[in-house]
Amino acid sequence: MNKAQFIAALAPHFNDSKKEAARAVDIVFDTITRTMSKGEDVMINDFGKFKKVDRKARMGRNPFTGETIKIKASKKARFLPAKGLKDVISGERKLGPAPKPEPKPVVKAVVKKAAPKKAAKKVVKKVAKKAAPKKAAKKVVKKVAPKKAAKKVVKKAKKK
Repeated sequence: MNKAQFIAALAPHFNDSKKEAARAVDIVFDTITRTMSKGEDVMINDFGKFKKVDRKARMGRNPFTGETIKIKASKKARFLPAKGLKDVISGERKLGPAPKPEPKPVVKAVVKKAAPKKAAKKVVKKVAKKAAPKKAAKKVVKKVAPKKAAKKVVKKAKKK
């Protein structure tokens, strides 16, 4: 599993928002990285321990030529799995069911009725500016405003 797949697997727990899931993953990885760079260990119960390890300088061998070379001292990251993780991987312990994402909250849409006269007047102004025929004005007004308001607006358009 790579990072993108990991984010996709977490997205249902963040209301199907990959953006929020990616942000959470980035925060966790960044926190682990920053803590380890300070030289501190990161211990996560039943998962494992991330730690920074200092490796000493040593002598090694070049595999192509066979000559001995000096390898510099370095610092590496190491992960030590916890007993709980080892037990699950070996099959000694079974995992419980995966946590299910929380159900999405039901949001009822609040429908506000637009004032038919105002909506109709706006449509008539737009139609009048384009100098459209009266039939086209009727069609446009009927789509936007209710029948009674549309009739009033069309009558006003005829007078102009």
